[in-house]
Amino acid sequence: MTASVLSEASEQDVPDPAETPARRGLAARVAPYLAVLAGVAAVAWHATFYGHWIVDDAAITFSYARSFADGLGPVLQQGQPSVEGWSNSTWLVALVLGKLVGVFDSGMLFGLPDYVLFPKLLGLLFTAGTLAACHIMAKQIFARFAWLATLVVGLTLAAIPSFVIWTISGLENSLFGMAVAWLAALLFVAVRKDTVLTAKVAVWSGVLVAFAALTRPEGLIYGGAYPLVVLFQLRKPLLGQSVKLVVVSVVAFAIPFGAYLAWRIAEFGRLLANPSIAKGQGLPGLSALKQPFELVGYAGIAGTILLALTIGFALVRAEWRRALIALLVPLALGIIAYGVMVPDWMGQHRFATPIWILAVLAGTLAAGELLRRSRAVLRTVVVLVLVAAAIPSGMGFASASKKFQEVPTVPACLIADRFGRGFNTMADILGLQQASLLLPDLGGSSMTSRLHLVDMAGLVEADVADFLKNGDLPGLRDYVFEKVKPTFIHSWGPWAAGNGITVDPRIDRDYEPIFVYPGSGPRNGDFVRKDAITSPEKLKAVQDYAAKTMPDVEKVRFGGPLEDCGPTMHPGQTVYLPER
Repeated sequence: MTASVLSEASEQDVPDPAETPARRGLAARVAPYLAVLAGVAAVAWHATFYGHWIVDDAAITFSYARSFADGLGPVLQQGQPSVEGWSNSTWLVALVLGKLVGVFDSGMLFGLPDYVLFPKLLGLLFTAGTLAACHIMAKQIFARFAWLATLVVGLTLAAIPSFVIWTISGLENSLFGMAVAWLAALLFVAVRKDTVLTAKVAVWSGVLVAFAALTRPEGLIYGGAYPLVVLFQLRKPLLGQSVKLVVVSVVAFAIPFGAYLAWRIAEFGRLLANPSIAKGQGLPGLSALKQPFELVGYAGIAGTILLALTIGFALVRAEWRRALIALLVPLALGIIAYGVMVPDWMGQHRFATPIWILAVLAGTLAAGELLRRSRAVLRTVVVLVLVAAAIPSGMGFASASKKFQEVPTVPACLIADRFGRGFNTMADILGLQQASLLLPDLGGSSMTSRLHLVDMAGLVEADVADFLKNGDLPGLRDYVFEKVKPTFIHSWGPWAAGNGITVDPRIDRDYEPIFVYPGSGPRNGDFVRKDAITSPEKLKAVQDYAAKTMPDVEKVRFGGPLEDCGPTMHPGQTVYLPER
């Protein structure tokens, strides 16, 4: 039904007397589909630069999808308590469906591990949905050449590493971006057709916001899009109707989102998903003003300035300026959300996906308007200026892509081998049938570990999330050493320095080191409880294994970070090293 609301596009271009139905024909009908496919193909080609890489946090959702599909409920691993360790419910549903029909977490698919291929194919599918929404908006302005505007948007997005990387990362970015794009399209078309104050538009705006909010937590901010668009068009005689329809939109949002919230409270006893609690999102500070400017540096100053000038021209001169404002509303909301959120450690501007989509679309439409209003000579100058501004942006994108290829954000396969399969082997050497492991990386490890995992980062551990939210690190250490008493502990880098677990006196009292990284600062490495060791020989064997194998695992995974980690990932596997 949403598509039917958006697809009633009016022909706005001046009719061409030479144009006939015969000339439009098949080419005119096929061109939009080819434009969308070309954009998706360009994104897919760029994605090949990043090989089989899947980010580790995505594998947390993979594990929950496995548990739901296997009938275990909302648990990370069989036998663990229910914890909402995800914040991307619609994406989770898509993965569960893939698992149920046997195309995800089942084996090989078209010669590739399906845990790699299926999420990436979903990313491309939802990119196609995004470009379809862009075409609907472009058709409102450039009826005959909407396909060209769609193609430009697709190719531009395909050139932005941030967009492509997170589209094929295994995370929900592509689905979130599509939801925001369709919301923008709904409002854009409604303004063009003067149907903003209709129940159909109000209801579907609320539904799309609910979908976005169930895909990513910051999707809630787009709840302001429809009320703001109504406000910009507010007239005194329509005040009552405007207020009524804003309420209708809120109710349409509240029904699906409220139903999910009721389930969350009943199942977990919490108002927020566990990752939101662990990350401790607070009130915005001065960084909220600075963070959006990071996107300017990433995209290029010259390109950003030209984008702003081009959009400014359209806001002044275009007869569709009111529709452009409707497009800029969700763009502005996305920028605000990007500013106020806790800075993301994963790099490559993971939270900027909707911003890239809407900014590129707005710039493309505005540039098209500028070209349409320019004489032939001036049109050439405009094109040359656009190309010149794109050159430094392209150089910056190429540099960002190369850096990410060399050092991608924590690959799931590094964690699967180092902590999942690696500690499975250590437990086997020690003869431990039942054991637990405290560590900060839960994606690939939860897919492969047979041990009971305890999340040091709190994403899937409710008690740890509460300690972190309250800043109670002494309480966290007491919880670890006096209550949980994990069989194994692994800590590294910022975690060792941040929570103090590896420098707490109780780690020397209760644990033996298995493998400790060299270097100054807080100890980093692997530890095992003394009461889990049945003989000095077994301790020596596991220490020798770790000293020989763990550096090799890390060398292979850091040396080939874009490779996959075998045909399948399942609990109980031991270390798998790809052939070099």
